[in-house]
Amino acid sequence: MKRPDPINEEIELKNNVYIESDTDLKGIITYVNDYFAEISRYSKGELVGQPHSIVRHPDMPKILFKILWDRIQHGHNFIAAIKNLAKDGRYYWVFTDFDILKDEHDNPVGYKASRKKISKHVTDILDPLYRKLVEIEKESGMEASEKYLTDFLKSHGDDITVDNMLEEIHRMY
Repeated sequence: MKRPDPINEEIELKNNVYIESDTDLKGIITYVNDYFAEISRYSKGELVGQPHSIVRHPDMPKILFKILWDRIQHGHNFIAAIKNLAKDGRYYWVFTDFDILKDEHDNPVGYKASRKKISKHVTDILDPLYRKLVEIEKESGMEASEKYLTDFLKSHGDDITVDNMLEEIHRMY
């Protein structure tokens, strides 16, 4: 499936309506709700069976997805702010929260992601940071991007980590 070229037009999300999806352990979509299909501009049939990266915006740093996967694969939730790319090239920002899906023997079989609208002041802070991380990744790789992110967070307080970054942004701004 060909990915669209991004355009600089944001899709306005509804308040208190969740975009939901399930994936298998490798990130292949197994379920999407109607609102996911509506916002992403893909049909459910186009989404199910595809890697979740089908909606990944090129402005998103790879290091954040590496951290995200490290956390959820070890059974920890990770709340992320993610810029996604719709089929028509527009974008939308979401807070994403994860749950681990388990079988009857308590073994992980996949992940459930619930996404909701994110406030503009958070995206105004994250967008330039994410663009800088993408630039660093292109020039020097993910390790350099991770170091920049760690240093950036430490410069804003010793107790700020990737795991609590969004909470701290809300608190500080």
